[in-house]
Amino acid sequence: MDDRPALPDAPAPSGHWLGLVVPKRHAKRAVTRNLIKRQVRAAMAAHADQLPPGLWVVRLKMPFERSTFTSPGSDALREATRAELLQVFRRASAPEPRPAQGRRP
Repeated sequence: MDDRPALPDAPAPSGHWLGLVVPKRHAKRAVTRNLIKRQVRAAMAAHADQLPPGLWVVRLKMPFERSTFTSPGSDALREATRAELLQVFRRASAPEPRPAQGRRP
């Protein structure tokens, strides 16, 4: 990882760029990782008009339990993934609340 700050004169990206990180330790089966990636791409396409242009990275942070989702391409896994992505993209597309302006004495 590069800890150096971005160059101040670097042009801002135009459009939406998407990066996906789905670690094997969180989704053991390739079919599960691919399903998650397809759903992230579809969610990004559906919400792209509501998001500001830029570089977007989606990273799977918690594993999908094989005991809960027995089939790697199950409808339950698809629904759980879709619901989580909907929540993430709604939160990302919501305008940031402005900090309250305090009165100065």
